[in-house]
Amino acid sequence: MSDREIRFTISARGKKEHMPILDFLAINFSTIPLRQVDSVFGFLEPSTLYSGRPFLARQLSEADTKVLYENQIGVRIPCTNHQVSEEEYRQHISFFEKYQRKGNSVICTNDDLAGWIRKDFPGYQIEASILKEIDTHEKINRALDLYDTVILPMNLNQKTEFLTPIAQKERITLFGNAGCALTCPDRICYKRISETNKKLATHHPIRRYMTFLFQLGFKSDWCSNKLQPRKLKGIVDFDLDHLYSLGFTRFKMLREHRQRQTGY
Repeated sequence: MSDREIRFTISARGKKEHMPILDFLAINFSTIPLRQVDSVFGFLEPSTLYSGRPFLARQLSEADTKVLYENQIGVRIPCTNHQVSEEEYRQHISFFEKYQRKGNSVICTNDDLAGWIRKDFPGYQIEASILKEIDTHEKINRALDLYDTVILPMNLNQKTEFLTPIAQKERITLFGNAGCALTCPDRICYKRISETNKKLATHHPIRRYMTFLFQLGFKSDWCSNKLQPRKLKGIVDFDLDHLYSLGFTRFKMLREHRQRQTGY
């Protein structure tokens, strides 16, 4: 595997805002050289456009973004909410203006949002989120007409016969490791979190936690494991040498959440 070609996008999920980003990377991703880190993704200031995980607190501070830029590392903004109106997008114009720069990217699930950002903010790279469930070659080709890059569902890493014929591998991001979504039968949490984040982003931090804990505790339809229990495997590491041999060089790395036996 060539260090010069492999690039990683790193999860800042769960990072406290006050923790310096380089310390965070050194502790949680010590095996990845800083020169191979293409970008770091996580929540910035409050936004109703987030999804993937509940927005409870900022993870990347102003100081973090400055340090990342100084080290030629981009910021990836997870604007992956399923539902976005044009009015809601317009309310985020100053947000997108602030972070638009070479090397930064926005992850989208909603095609309309991706199109609006593409038109108004050409400085961003735009990536199709895993939340879009792009799991056929037809879907990949269609997504690449709108998006710069595409994240594939992590279970496809185990299907060499599917990965091999993909034409534009340099525009594909694969997971370097996986959490509970690897074996999840329907991933119902994705849309539930999108719905909840519309409310959490507008709440005071303390109320965010109260709202989230209430919903997590009393809504059994948040997670498919409550409806169809299965044994969770925790973090599963993929064979990057094998995936690299197939022609893939872009990998997304998650942190382990040991209590919940998943990645984030």
